[in-house]
Amino acid sequence: MHYRYRYSEYKYMLLLGIFAATVLASCKKLVQVSAPATSLNSENVYSTDATAIAAVTAIYAIMSNGSPYTPTILGISSVAGLSADELTLYSGAANPPLSLYYTNNLNNNMQFDFWTQIYSTVYLVNGAMEGLNSSRSLTPAVKQQLLGEVAFDRAFCYFYLTSLYGDVPLVLTSNSANNAILARTPQAEVWTQIIGDLHNAVASLSPIYVDATLLNATPQRVRPTKWAALALLGRAYLYNGNWTGADSAATAVIGNSGLYSLDSPDSVFLMNSNEAIWQLQPVLQGYDVPDVYAFILPATGPNSTPNKVYLNESLVTTFEPNDLRRQDWVDSIIVGGTTYYYPYKYKNDSVNGPITEYETVLRLGEQYLIRAEAEAYSSIGTAAAIADLDTIRSRAGLPPYSGATDQTSVLNAIFHERRVELFTEWGHRWLDLKRTNTANTVMGADGACMAKGGTWNTNAQLYPVPLYDLQTDPNLVQNAGY
Repeated sequence: MHYRYRYSEYKYMLLLGIFAATVLASCKKLVQVSAPATSLNSENVYSTDATAIAAVTAIYAIMSNGSPYTPTILGISSVAGLSADELTLYSGAANPPLSLYYTNNLNNNMQFDFWTQIYSTVYLVNGAMEGLNSSRSLTPAVKQQLLGEVAFDRAFCYFYLTSLYGDVPLVLTSNSANNAILARTPQAEVWTQIIGDLHNAVASLSPIYVDATLLNATPQRVRPTKWAALALLGRAYLYNGNWTGADSAATAVIGNSGLYSLDSPDSVFLMNSNEAIWQLQPVLQGYDVPDVYAFILPATGPNSTPNKVYLNESLVTTFEPNDLRRQDWVDSIIVGGTTYYYPYKYKNDSVNGPITEYETVLRLGEQYLIRAEAEAYSSIGTAAAIADLDTIRSRAGLPPYSGATDQTSVLNAIFHERRVELFTEWGHRWLDLKRTNTANTVMGADGACMAKGGTWNTNAQLYPVPLYDLQTDPNLVQNAGY
């Protein structure tokens, strides 16, 4: 598989990652350390606080390095949005991989996949975890924080691997010989690992945001904290139907009002906003957030590159009148009598200008919706769920929910709110359609897939495993339908 690096390749990737981290440090001050001058191995990388911090920081630099139209972690929002009913692919965009995701017509020989890139990150995380655990020279507080960070990072990677591909090999070491013959692990076991890693992260991570030394507080919300781990844990519990766990984790985050509060819609995605739980800093010169480069349409409208997508009209029309999110998070242009709507959550499209926005990965708005859904499903009843739903509606300038109070009606209202609150963010809509068993209804028959020019097959809910990995791992099997 692509994630099975030889040790020499691992050293190269780690050195490259540390170099990326030092470049990041020079302009962002996330970490301030030079790459080690001696030969690179786990013993000297994890022998000092500075180099160990740099190695882990490199993981975030790699996560931040990509574009919305590449199979990188940063591409999940746009590609999953195309797979669902959020984004429309411009008809003149000559991009076969994107068109295949858009029409839900992927095949057995995709050269554009998230599997490879995310597993590459998993390998780095596992190497860091092994190096940290074997180190005896790090400051205890630094070691604890870094171990918490890599446990969180691994859970984050596997959340998307299993959500996009289903059963996936559970790679927990950097041993390439063992990893080379791994079979796919049942999804239930992958979720158990994700939740276990997140519990370890909650126990190890700092409750405050820390700077490059990991010992001092900072306003920068770019290193995972205990609260980020709890936020992702709440989501993992929700996806697994553990309503008590989801409620408890989300409540812990929401209850930290000294650190988190709902911002006005026009401030949610600013760097270090009160709503941000975890953000990624930009690492490349140019736009603050890569989504801006792809989503904000020029006066001439969508084009073959770089503005290949715009919002699906079914999403635009689902907003209620006077919804501030429709006003602040959606913009439009008119070209040749046609109105094109586009995501406008990130607004700073000045090239090489002052940085005002960070890629927001986890935020408080989602936590209210996680808790609302968990409450609606649990024995607590729908009153509590409606209260959380109304918190999100109030921030959007909408009146309180006035529909029926039975469980089905309230859940439908929550799912609607998730659609208009979390659109084009990290694949939420695509994953929601699958986990709520509504993908066939929304995408199939005369639904969204046909409107996109495709033919829906329920197997399209899982992306295909890359052919190269199938050919090199005798124990790996393809998803059904490919």
